Amino acid sequence: MRPTIVEHNSPNLTAEKAEPRIVVTLPCYNEAITIAKVIGDFKAALPQADIYVFDNNSTDNTAQVAADAGAIVRLERQQGKGHVVRRIFADIEADIYIMADGDDTYDASLAPALVELLNKNHVDMVVGTRAGVTKDAGREGHAFGNRLFNRLYNTLFGNQFTDIFSGYRVFTRRFVKSFPAVSTGFEIETEMSVHCSQLGIPTLERPTPYGVRPDDSHSKLRTFHDGFRILGMFAMLAKETRPAAFFGAISLGLVVLATLLASPLLLTYFQTGLVPRMPTAILAMGLVITGSIAAVCGLILDSLARARIEAKRSVFLSYKAQSWR
Repeated sequence: MRPTIVEHNSPNLTAEKAEPRIVVTLPCYNEAITIAKVIGDFKAALPQADIYVFDNNSTDNTAQVAADAGAIVRLERQQGKGHVVRRIFADIEADIYIMADGDDTYDASLAPALVELLNKNHVDMVVGTRAGVTKDAGREGHAFGNRLFNRLYNTLFGNQFTDIFSGYRVFTRRFVKSFPAVSTGFEIETEMSVHCSQLGIPTLERPTPYGVRPDDSHSKLRTFHDGFRILGMFAMLAKETRPAAFFGAISLGLVVLATLLASPLLLTYFQTGLVPRMPTAILAMGLVITGSIAAVCGLILDSLARARIEAKRSVFLSYKAQSWR
């Protein structure tokens, strides 16, 4: 006799999957002119999302305008976008995080498309690349710097991104909670990109329109100051993620310089048996020794960097992909 099979309706099987909790986060500094429109646009695009405005010591009434527009307003006292993003990632609990700027340069209506791209392709970050940013970035210096730094990034870290400075991004929870933000300013987007390239985190890009600020709204970017800060971030990230190449380049440069200084001395020595300009000979030898030390340091730190990558990868994977994806 065949056993009777009793079927039970499991609520886990019949119930619909819970919808992900989506939050829109807007770091702001003196954006009272535009923030209400930005909040309204994101509310229209994603009515189910909570909208957070993180005010970074604005001297105008950005916080009040944002609150009146229906956003949840938080204050970050430490000045700099990096501090704001670190606070957002630490304090806000959600399944999907959307980050944009409060200056009304990003198209909020495309937020649902970016979220859908994240879900359907099972990636952990989608970047809304700024279409035409190199043609009109407010100032010619910014456009030139954008092209230069993107090419430098591709050389150092790989060709995963075409717009490393875009502030319009969508993240999963496991990216947000495993991202070790150390930047303090606008270079935070570069750090995010390097984090993905280093760990092999799946990402996608989608071109989005990039608007122009209103005439009475002013950019917070400072061409040379921010440019040097970004260069410093590139150097620091290269040292941390590719120490063998970083210190190897320093070692090679020192050895080449020592060779240039020592070549005339060696030629004279072989001809006469004498060593002229003894200080130059000592300097050349010192450069060779320093270069050798740099090369050894690079090899040692490379092993440590690999261990750090494994540790960061383990933290990233400790956050499971959401069941609704």
